[in-house]
Order: sequence, then C-alpha cells, then structure tokens
Amino acid sequence: MMQNIIVGIVIGVVSGVMFGTIIIAPKLDHPTHETAMSEAESAKEHALPEPVSESPPTELDRPVVRWRMASAYPISLPQLGSQALRVERNIWEVSDGGIEILLFEPDTLVPTSQIFDAVASGTIDAAFASSKFWSDKEPSLRLFSAIPFGPQPGEFLAWIYFGGGQDLLNEIYQPLGVHSVICGMIAPESSGWYRRRFTTPDDLKGLRMHASGLGAKVLNKIGVQTHKLKAYNIFLALENGEIDAAQFSMPVIDLKLGFNELASHYYFPGWQQPSSFIELIVNKSHWEALSKARKSQIEAVCGDNVRYGLAEGEALQFHALKELTARGVKIHRWPSSILLALKSAWKVVVSEQSAADANFKRVWRSLSDFRNDYTIWKELTRP
Repeated sequence: MMQNIIVGIVIGVVSGVMFGTIIIAPKLDHPTHETAMSEAESAKEHALPEPVSESPPTELDRPVVRWRMASAYPISLPQLGSQALRVERNIWEVSDGGIEILLFEPDTLVPTSQIFDAVASGTIDAAFASSKFWSDKEPSLRLFSAIPFGPQPGEFLAWIYFGGGQDLLNEIYQPLGVHSVICGMIAPESSGWYRRRFTTPDDLKGLRMHASGLGAKVLNKIGVQTHKLKAYNIFLALENGEIDAAQFSMPVIDLKLGFNELASHYYFPGWQQPSSFIELIVNKSHWEALSKARKSQIEAVCGDNVRYGLAEGEALQFHALKELTARGVKIHRWPSSILLALKSAWKVVVSEQSAADANFKRVWRSLSDFRNDYTIWKELTRP
C-alpha cells in the first residue's frame, strides 16, 4: 500500500513538470498572436516617422517655354542669318527641348521698325537684332552697335563683360520693359562701294551716299549727303543714279547682294563699324518668369554664339575678297588725310551727342575711360 502511494506521487511530480515545460512555459515565453499584434501597433504609434526624401523638380518637370522670335535679318544672309538660326536650334538642344524658340523672317511677325515695341509690350517674346535698329528711341544704344573708330572685337567684349558695358545696357533697357542678352558678333564692315577713287577729303564733298547711324553723322560733317534707305531699296537707288555710293555690310554679305555690279571701288577700313554686337532682346516679364536654369541655358547659347560669330566672320571674308577681285573690283584703303578728317569729324559728333543726351554721355564716358586704360595693355601687345 505504501509502495503504491509513493509511485503515485512520483508520477504526479513528473507529469507536473512535463505539463509546465511543454504547455505552460511556451505560453509565458511567447506572447499570443493577439498580444504580438498589440505590441507591434503600440511600437508603431510611438516610433519616429521615417524621413521622406523629396527631390526638387527638375527642368524636365517644368512646362516647355515656347517663344516667337523676330529676326531683323533675312535668314539667308551669311553671318547675320546664320547666327539667328544657331540660336533657334541650339537653345532647343541645350535645354533638352525645354525651350522652343520659333524664328521668323523680317517683317513676318511685325514690321522690323516695330520689333522693339512688340517685344516691350509682349506682343512677341523676343527678337534677334542689333540695337541700332531702335537707336532713334534711345540714342545711347548706338554705342552698343556701330561706333566710328570704336574698339576692335576683343576690346569691345572686354568692356561689355568686365568694364560695365552690360550693366549700362540693362539699366537703359529695363525701364523700357526689355531684357537684353549679347547673343552674337560680326566681323568688321567695309567702308562702302563707290564709283571712283578719292585722294583728299574735298573729293567727298557733295557725294550722295546711303549711310546710317553715327557714321552718317560723321560723313555729313565733311560734306557728304547721306540717305538712309531700306535695305531692299539700296541696290535700286544705286542702279538708277539716286545715290553715288553705298555702305552696307562686310565683304561676304556685299558679294551676295551684288553691289559689285554697280560700283567697282571698294574701300577699307570700315571706320564707321570696326565691330558690332547682336542682341537677343526678350520681353522683361517673360525673362523674369524663367527659372534660373532656363536663363543660364539661354545665356550659355548666346555666349557660344558670340564665339561662333566672331570666328565665322573672320574666316569668311578673304574668300569673298578673292571672288570680288576676280570680278574686277578694285579694293582700296582710305588715304590717311581722309581718315584724319573723318576722325576729327567724329570728335565733333560725339561731343554733340553727349551734350544732347544724358545716357549717351554716360555710356560714352564709361567706354572712353575703359579704352584709355586698355591702351596700356594694347600698346604693349601691338607688334
């Protein structure tokens, strides 16, 4: 009897241990599914939010900029038209299609004489031209296009970018509702086409000639009768004898237009325009609406266009001069006495213009001061 009792106790103890080990212990060590879910939710509630990485919008995310651009130059013209075409194409490529500029020939969007007002009012977005086209509106703008006895391209660029020229240009344009980007450069021009040779300043008195800008004012001082004609009327006026001479552009362009068929004496240097800028003018509000990246893309393309225009212009002229010579054109340099007379007349003109217009005086003073300092370097580097 006693033995049975002891066996029973042993079996009970063993069974209890096994029950606790197999059934109870796992439940104490591992929470139930419901308990685990509750703890997970609690942890989730108290956990710090994961940082969200948001990339700024790229230019590809922005709306495409679509502009209409009027050109003051026929697209078929070397140098002038070719640079306009490069702007249209390269801005699209550099912006990866984000800026589309549609180029229009002269007088198709608006008359060339109304380009500036059309851009300023927002009727069109932009234009490719020289500031001389609207210098009647603001005389100081002539000093950014064709300056008699003015700087050569390197000196002109130095003043624009590092001598305060660009700042002055923006100060003049901004109140008029326009933003300007220097967007091209052309080679020096010739001094014009004549039917005879000249040896003294008196030989020019009474000459009837197509000329424009500040150069025309200089010619007037030495007795030349100047006429400002539309480009398409110059050839006809020379042909029918209304004028005796005409100054238009550089050899490669003059050859294309056929001036050599009507006058055989071709004079250099082009004292009235040693170098000249072309601008991309943009409606001020349209420019300011662009992102910083879009503005930089346009400025980069225009800067490259200056390089291209300068190099192309220098490379094209001697081929044209060879062709003109082969066609019987006689190429001359002005006698020193005539150049001195023209330079003296220019000093009178610039004095009169400075007295008549405050902006002209301010720009001229800036350019003159820069050129005076530049002479230090120029004289040392001249062979």
